[in-house]
Amino acid sequence: MKRSWTRWARALAAGTVGLSLIAACSGQGTKGGDSDSASGPVTLKINFWGDFGLTDLKTKYEAEHPNVKIQLNSGEYNAQHEDLQKKLVAGNGAADIAAIDEGFMVQFRGQSDKFVNLLDKGAADYESKYLPWKWKQSLSADGKTQIGLGTDVGGLAMCYRTDLFKAAGLPTERDQVSALWPTWDKFIEVGQQYTAKTKKKFVDAGTNLFNPILGQQPVGFYNDQEQLQMEQGPKVAFDYTVKAVDAGLSANLVSFQADWDKGFTSGAFAVLACPAWMLGHIKDTAPGTQGKWDIAAVPGGGGNWGGSFLTIPKQGKHVDEAYKLLTWLVAPEQQIEIFKKVGNLPSQPALYSDPAIADFKNPFFNNAPVGQIFPKMAQGLTPQYLGKKNGPTRVEVENVIRRVENKTLKPDAAWAEAVKAAEKVKSS
Repeated sequence: MKRSWTRWARALAAGTVGLSLIAACSGQGTKGGDSDSASGPVTLKINFWGDFGLTDLKTKYEAEHPNVKIQLNSGEYNAQHEDLQKKLVAGNGAADIAAIDEGFMVQFRGQSDKFVNLLDKGAADYESKYLPWKWKQSLSADGKTQIGLGTDVGGLAMCYRTDLFKAAGLPTERDQVSALWPTWDKFIEVGQQYTAKTKKKFVDAGTNLFNPILGQQPVGFYNDQEQLQMEQGPKVAFDYTVKAVDAGLSANLVSFQADWDKGFTSGAFAVLACPAWMLGHIKDTAPGTQGKWDIAAVPGGGGNWGGSFLTIPKQGKHVDEAYKLLTWLVAPEQQIEIFKKVGNLPSQPALYSDPAIADFKNPFFNNAPVGQIFPKMAQGLTPQYLGKKNGPTRVEVENVIRRVENKTLKPDAAWAEAVKAAEKVKSS
């Protein structure tokens, strides 16, 4: 997901590490106090971004728990993480439940003393339910503190507009489209055919090529010793991205901004990388395009992009009630409902064989068998280690890519700029 990274980077340089969710409903800084719903209504605030599928679940939970009111605070991806960090440093104001993305989990689990240890609440019983790597992502290095329970995993596919492909003389059936691009080189060739035929852009943004390609590499920005690894996976992803941008394939849009959202309906681009969580955004943003989208395989196969966790900052006043809500949200019934409504794929593999998921075809995406497509990807994943400074490093590299798109930086000079920017973050 995209975000306003320069503000994040300034906060990092100032020593605040710049990430967070937004203020707690009640939080005035009491340290992990137990709640007592019998004393009066309890209000729980959940901070997140994008579409976690919580709106209908809020109504359902409140009906089942009349003494609990839920405040949903959906904000911009980076701003939510940035605000959480500020509230943790301040010691008050954090939400009762704070979502954290996988790209920032290493940073936050390094501050595990500021979160409720879910193992103390009985969460050890959940370990066997999760994909092993997902459980470990939010576990402290010593294995003694679990700060979050996973909501979803990303997985990767490609969403494409069948009507735009047809107009360009390209095949539209998902298997045929998948066969067009077994590699990223072939993907770029198809994009050149599309742009030559239609005089329109093929993809939404260079950064949205960079991230999925990077997610397919064995090593990302950092290894598990927190050493910068720019000449490995980042170089591969950067080279393909700049090649595509230089070929004129990118619409140069910024994710989750107004122009990007408009692009889903205006035909500003024909294809984009689609982790499972992207499906809900497309549906919400462009409801009038139902049936025009379909889902094909991602070039190169495999990879992961995104996936989140729900955590409970210690400073909240209603820790017990927050934990009850958290465990309800990750229960099978709710996870299946979220998958069917917004596409987010659960982190619990036993659910993949449930007919409610396994047999589910998404009508918005031309009845694509998403219950088969995304679980197969998730079960085969071996995600990268995402270092403590993964977030700000990616921000700065993405900024370099945008300079190439904006033609303020020549493609042949871009890689040196990206390395310089990443090294600056690493040394800060």
